[in-house]
Amino acid sequence: MSRQYIDCREFPSTMNCSVALSADSESELLEAAVQHAVAVHGHADTPELRTQLASMFKTGTPPLQAPAQATPA
Repeated sequence: MSRQYIDCREFPSTMNCSVALSADSESELLEAAVQHAVAVHGHADTPELRTQLASMFKTGTPPLQAPAQATPA
């Protein structure tokens, strides 16, 4: 399995979070992302949150420069 990451800088937030997390396994990355979402962003640890976070994983490592933010739907 290749390295994966999730990058808060891609998503608009009131706190302008600059955290990017990466791991060698999807399960390890999911646990770290859930802990971050709960502790920092105030989300509840639910199956829906876990599914949403896992869908945001990308292969590789986070870029040094902040990526463009997604536009709200």
